[in-house]
Amino acid sequence: MEGSILERLDFGKMGYGCKHYRRRCRIRAPCCNELYFCRHCHNEATSMLSNPFDRHELIRQDVQHVVCTVCDTEQPVAQVCTNCGVRMGEYFCSICKFFDDDTGKQQFHCDDCGICRIGGRENYFHCNKCGSCYSTSLRDNHMCVENSMRHHCPICYEYLFDSLKDTAVMKCGHTMHSECYLEMLKRDKYCCPICSKSVMDMSRAWKRIDEEVVG
Repeated sequence: MEGSILERLDFGKMGYGCKHYRRRCRIRAPCCNELYFCRHCHNEATSMLSNPFDRHELIRQDVQHVVCTVCDTEQPVAQVCTNCGVRMGEYFCSICKFFDDDTGKQQFHCDDCGICRIGGRENYFHCNKCGSCYSTSLRDNHMCVENSMRHHCPICYEYLFDSLKDTAVMKCGHTMHSECYLEMLKRDKYCCPICSKSVMDMSRAWKRIDEEVVG
């Protein structure tokens, strides 16, 4: 009996979802009453609307209803479908109304951030001044900038705080996407786009240039 219940809970696991998440439900967007697999799908779709006044973003905490993709039953937000008994997300957060079957991401909810993060709770700490979760390697090892993550990446202009991409914290404390940071270095740009401070120790480079000039 127990085995059949577990079998039912796991039915369709990793078999449904979108390019952002694997989940067995779609969310009913309270702002426009449309169905989407996730808020990113919603935001991408509404950002393309021809009328700029119709463009909007979904507030994850406002979602009240989901539709099970296995049996197509609409119901209040919950981890297990009330009709067919499947678990609509192996990971589930009742605060963020967030579902994900891919638990390899090591999702966790940060009460201070107010959203779910990935990477494992034990690998992150919340910096109250910067206003975001950072890798434990940065504990007592970074320059604090108030609300440093609550702005747009200075390279691609995507909002950083809840971005799906990895973030780099520069020596000056400002932040940007890791891929944008590496691309910037590849283009021989070594200054923070926000404050113009050097993003790395340039002493060796300057010494080499001085030697070349003298030579």
